[in-house]
Amino acid sequence: MSDARTVWGIGLTTIAGDGTVLDAWYPEVHTGAVTTDEVAVAALEPLAGSDERRDVTIEVVQLQIDLYTAPASTADAYLRLHALSHLVVRPNELNLDGIFGHLPNVAWTNAGPVLPADAARLRPQLQRAGIQVQGLDKFPRLTDYVQPAGVRIADASRVRLGAYLSPGTTVMHEGFVNFNAGTLGASMVEGRISQGVVVGDGSDIGGGSSIMGTLSGGGTHRVSIGARTLLGANAGIGISLGDDCVVEAGLYVTAGTKIVLVDGPVTADGGRKTVKGAELSGQDGLLFRRNSLSGAVEAVRRAGVGVTLNEALHA
Repeated sequence: MSDARTVWGIGLTTIAGDGTVLDAWYPEVHTGAVTTDEVAVAALEPLAGSDERRDVTIEVVQLQIDLYTAPASTADAYLRLHALSHLVVRPNELNLDGIFGHLPNVAWTNAGPVLPADAARLRPQLQRAGIQVQGLDKFPRLTDYVQPAGVRIADASRVRLGAYLSPGTTVMHEGFVNFNAGTLGASMVEGRISQGVVVGDGSDIGGGSSIMGTLSGGGTHRVSIGARTLLGANAGIGISLGDDCVVEAGLYVTAGTKIVLVDGPVTADGGRKTVKGAELSGQDGLLFRRNSLSGAVEAVRRAGVGVTLNEALHA
């Protein structure tokens, strides 16, 4: 394995009473060849042991993986998610094939992960200990494992471990960022960034807006958004946007959407050329809007910056 494709970490893994590995936490993720870090191991060893309240055992784990191969275990899957959230590797630049099969469904509590069946069985004891179940999912909250530098997250439950958030990013209360997705620079996130989606520097994902991912069978195209682009409130896209684009509030543009090219040549019948959204995917400097009289979706060439963020909100 070459250094560029290899990452390693030393951390703690949580194991349920039946032997199910529930999670793994890596304080740091390193690239290149693994080295023995006795100081790191010694710092974690006092945290290992059993937690009878949750019926789990915590053990020290040291793991090296090849990012180009598929995940091979739960600890492996978690190291990949940590590599993304520690900004060691960008979304879509590592192999995540079959990752769901290595992530058990977990009862996430304010004291750590619990096997769902154990959470039900131990409910009275957990309540007496002040331990509450906050969710049932395969993925935990990002902030329970990684605190990204220079980032604001208003509602931690809406950002999953494996999100890639660059310094200067603000995720507001209704913003959502999935794993293997995120921002490549300072951006405002008030809408939904689905798995596999990357957003460029200085872009604004408006309140209630949505970006199509590929997890639900919506195709194989990984949507991306360029720099200084605005996705308006309650808008949505299933195509990529280039730099300095604007999608009007409330407008949803997919690969099959018929779009009138307002600046295009006049057709034989005196109209304007119409194309599918896929033909405009990734192009810079476009304004997508809906004609208020005809209802047609239109694309207009535009000059200048698409959007300028308020620097005070992203410092």
